[in-house]
Amino acid sequence: MARSRRIPLLLLAALAVALTVSPAAGANPGRPPRLLGGLEDADVNEEGVRRALDFALSEYNKASNDAYHSRALQVVRARKQIVSGVNYFLDVEIGRTTCTKSQAHLADCPFHEEPHLKRVCLGYGPRANCTSRGVN
Repeated sequence: MARSRRIPLLLLAALAVALTVSPAAGANPGRPPRLLGGLEDADVNEEGVRRALDFALSEYNKASNDAYHSRALQVVRARKQIVSGVNYFLDVEIGRTTCTKSQAHLADCPFHEEPHLKRVCLGYGPRANCTSRGVN
């Protein structure tokens, strides 16, 4: 008889341990559970976001036939996807600087102020939305 009571107690203890270590048990009631491989917001000051931004801008400047160097005005949105590594998805306002690509110290170049030279892009690659600001 004592053995028959011990089995349900062991099952109950196993269930309690399983719920304690379950990822769903620690979830916030107000937030949806994190999905593996799903996108989540990232802090724009995070080291990985900064490295991804530097890489994307470097590639943008290499691929652009513009004589002027471009750099980030503002990171509008940063998201990351954790898979076997981390993928970053950035929405960035990019501005044209006064420095040509052949100059050194491009990180400190001021942005163009003349309306016909001022150009801002949001995004990167074929979906980039570029406009000349201040042009009527």
